[in-house]
This record gives sequence, structure tokens and C-alpha cells, in this order.
Amino acid sequence: MTPNTGKVHVVRVKKTGYVDKQGRRHDYSSAYLRRTYREAGTVKNQTVANISALPDHVIDWIDAGLKGRHLVPAGHAVTITRSVPHGHVAAVHAMAKKLGLPALLGPAGRARDLALALVISRVVAPASKLSTLAWWDDVTLGADLGVAGAGADDIYAAMDWLAGRQDAIEAGLARRHLGPEANPARMALFDLSSSWLVGRCCPLAARGYSRDGKKGRLQIEYGLLTDPAGRPVAVRVFPGSTGGPAAFTGIVQVVREKFGLATMVMVGDRGMITSARIAALNRLDDGTRRQDASAYEWITALRAPAIKKLIADDGPLQMSLFDQQDLAEITSPDFPGERLVACRNPVLAADRARKREDLLQATEMLLAPVIARVAAGRLAGAAKVGVEVGKVISKYKTAKHFDVAITEDSLTVTRKQDQIDAEAALDGLYVLRTPVPAGQLDSPGVAAAYKNLKHVERDFRSIKTDDLDLRPVFHRLEERVKAHVLICMLACYLTWHLRKAWSPLTFSDEDPPAAANPIAAARRSGHAHAQAKASCQYDPAGRPYRSFRGLIEHLATLPRNQVRFAGTQVTVPMLTEPTSTQREAFDLIGVPIPLTLK
Repeated sequence: MTPNTGKVHVVRVKKTGYVDKQGRRHDYSSAYLRRTYREAGTVKNQTVANISALPDHVIDWIDAGLKGRHLVPAGHAVTITRSVPHGHVAAVHAMAKKLGLPALLGPAGRARDLALALVISRVVAPASKLSTLAWWDDVTLGADLGVAGAGADDIYAAMDWLAGRQDAIEAGLARRHLGPEANPARMALFDLSSSWLVGRCCPLAARGYSRDGKKGRLQIEYGLLTDPAGRPVAVRVFPGSTGGPAAFTGIVQVVREKFGLATMVMVGDRGMITSARIAALNRLDDGTRRQDASAYEWITALRAPAIKKLIADDGPLQMSLFDQQDLAEITSPDFPGERLVACRNPVLAADRARKREDLLQATEMLLAPVIARVAAGRLAGAAKVGVEVGKVISKYKTAKHFDVAITEDSLTVTRKQDQIDAEAALDGLYVLRTPVPAGQLDSPGVAAAYKNLKHVERDFRSIKTDDLDLRPVFHRLEERVKAHVLICMLACYLTWHLRKAWSPLTFSDEDPPAAANPIAAARRSGHAHAQAKASCQYDPAGRPYRSFRGLIEHLATLPRNQVRFAGTQVTVPMLTEPTSTQREAFDLIGVPIPLTLK
């Protein structure tokens, strides 16, 4: 080859410089266009041009062009054919896999994939089933679980399949969280709530006491069973007219017979574990009382009439017990074989006294115009006066505290001060009853166990309003309603673990202090980290703390992109670079950010 023919290439030469008087090092680099050729068996180089003066990026272009690469404008090098939200469903799916939820639901198959997708969707974006069907096509969940394009019949078939698996699913959760290894106290919490339905054809729909404040609406009742920390374990749906005692009987049968848990301590509120239910709790089919080790125990509270009876006639419960303490254990012949733990919360007492006085004054303000009209002669006749009084006196449910005297031309309303004072004496006072021996659970432990019912209340808020939007219920068939509630319970189980794992990123207190006094109000952790969350609302890295729902929405901004490079027809899936918050959310779960769900 002659020196002036052949291809050229770019050569970069770096030269070591010198150190100036200020100690700064100066290095030099040069770039040349050179041609390599062979002469008489020796390889030689010919410099065609010195391009050192050109900008570095121009030299890179020349180098790439000489190497045969096709250069395209930056905006045309890559095409994103589709970008689908991924981070939120990936995180919830990762937690579901970590908890073994897919295997818990049942054997692998399309029905399980659809059921799992329904549970994850309820956590990420709670909506009606038909809205969820359309949403699956807009996120990676549908494609990765193979449920994109599913129809309404597929959804309903999966719900029927899930309802048939309910006993097996809940038995697995009971072994995991109520068994003696995980729950040495052998304690379970149970409470009842309600939600209204849309429509009138569901066999479970009935009128009853509405805990949602939807008076006059058909509703269902559902009881939630949890471990002492509030993890949902089982749920049962009842007709809307079912009371707490009947629901309690039903869940005890489930725990004893279907879960195979021989001994348990059931914790429930005063309206649920009544004396009649306690008497029937350990009764055998022949009417005799169970005497073996499989007897169930309970922790509940007394109603107000029973407490008044304990106080009356120098009974065992006297207010002087609380002069130096806020908790005292007493006994009564009315409750043989049981321990009574009396508790008084002075903060709650003051709050109830203030609220009562406010309601009494508000009622008197409503009655004042009626009294003025009667006094002025603009309203006369006992019947008419009575109608007007009846319209206002019960608005704040304080009618029992007023003595109303009505004549044809007069109206007198006075407070029943003795009755008010008697009720005020019980402010902040409650009495717990249990047969659990003191050697197994001391008095503060009894009070703490009963107050743990707050965890079930938190689960109900999560299921109904904060996270999962169970209500209202639109399904018509009984099994579909039960499947819908089961999906929400499983989603609550997922949410419980996600909230705990993500507490460093949210406003949740990561390490709430153990209460030294179970009667006193709960307090925020004294750690500086917890105080910072409540004050500045930014973490040490300057990132904002988020609510649980806000963190889900932030994770949704991590999409999976289908990328096509210039000159090709093949698309490649790629994730957007995650934010530090998104990366930490997956780190807290203990998994890397997955490109696909499967």
C-alpha cells in the first residue's frame, strides 16, 4: 500500500505535562487523522491531519463515522413506542410474593392469576370490577400476569373460585399468625362493622344498625378476625340485621372447628361478648360445659348498668380506688370465677364532660326560641308545643337529661342535674372482665389486650375509607358479595405489611414506644426521626415524607418503556431511572426493582 492510499482512523495521544509553581498539573492530549500502511514488511503511520483543535464531541463524531457507525440526530436515535406505569404494581406484587400470597390463594392457573390481580388492584387503585378490567390494560399488571383482555365473566368466575377457597386461605393465615409459635399468648381480636349496598336483590341485604351512618339503607355486616397486632386473618359476612353476639358465635366456631385452634383468648367489645355468649362459649352439643383444655377464654368489658351496680350500695367498685392509681382489680359475686379490671382515664373523663356540657348547651339554644314563642303567645296548645319541642330536643341525643313540663300556655325545660351527675361519675371509667388467670396475664396486660381492639378499628378504616374502598357494595349474588369482602381483607393484609415496611418513607411512626401505662393515651415516639416527621416533614436527604397513598402514586411514576433504537424494528423493555425514594421503597421490601412481574 502506498502512503497516500487506504483508510484513515483517529488516534488520540495523551502527553504527561508539568506541574506549575502553584502545584497544578497540566496534561496535554492531541488527536490526529492517521493512515497505517506497510512498507518493506514494516508497519508505518502517516499523519493525514491534526484535528486537536476541534471540540471533543466533534472528534468523537469523526471517530464513530470512520468506524462505520451510522450517526443520527439525538432526538431520532431512540423511539419510546409505549410507556406504562409499573412501579406501584411491581412493589405490591413483590410484597405479595414475599408473603407467599400467590401460593396461599391456591394452585397456579388463570383463576389464581385473576384473583391475585384483583387483590393487587384493590391495594393500588381500588375501583369497581369493570373499571379494574379497563385499568389492567393501562399498567404492566395486566400484561405480566396474563390478565389483560379479561372479560367480566372471567372476573366473576375468578371471584367464585376465590370464594370456594376462603376456608383454606384463612386456615393458612391462622396457622401463620394465630398458631402457638407466632402467637404464644393464643390471643385473637374480633370486631364487627357494616357497609351499605347498592340495589335490593342481595339475600344478605337487610336493615340494621349502620356503623357508616347510612340510616335506612340496606347493608351487610362483616366481622374481622386479627392477631394481636391487627394482621387480618379471617373475615365473615353476615346479613345486615346481624348483631355482634351472633357474629361472635359464628367466628368462634370457625376458629375452633375450621382452624383447629383448641385454646384461644378472644378479645371483643362489650356489645359482642355478652354474658349469654360467654355461657354458650364452651357449651358442648349436649348442653354440658366443656371442662378440658380446649375451653376458650375471653376479654371484654361491662356495660354501663353492670358498672353502676358495682358502684351502688358500697359495692366493690368505689372511686376512691383511683385516688393513687388508674387501674384496680376487683371481684364480684355476680361474676364468679372472673377477674374484673377497673380502669379510669382522667383525660377521657374530662373530654366526655366537656362534650356533654357542649351538647346540653347546644340543646338549650335550640329550645330557647321555642320557649320564647310560648312565652310571647305565638305558640299555644300543649300538642303543638310538644311537636315543636320534639323536633329539637333529640337532635343531640340529650333528651334524657332534661325535664320538660308543657301546658296549654307554658313550657318549662330544666336539667336533670342528679342524672347528669350520676352519668358524669362514670366518665372515663370502664371495667374489663376475663377468666384468664393472673399468672398468665396481669391486670395491665388485660387492659392492653382490650385496647388492642384499636388495631381492628384501624383495619376497618383501611378497608372502608383510607385505602381499599370496600363500600358501597354493588354485587347482587351472595357468594360475590362474600368474595368482594374477602378480596378487600386480603388487600388489607397486604396493606398492613406494606405500611409497616414503608414506615421510614411515610408519616407513620417507625418505632412507637411501648406504653408503660396501658390506660394513658398513646404518645408519639421521642426519637428525633419521629419528631422530624411531625415538624419539618422532610427527611435528612431533603425528600418529603408521604402518605401511604401518596407513596403508591409516586411509585406509579416509575414506568416501563418499550424502546426502539434507530435502524431496528425490535422494541426492548427498559425501566426509567428510579428516584431515590422509589429505589428505597423496593429496598425496604427486600427485593430489587423487577423489569417484569413474573
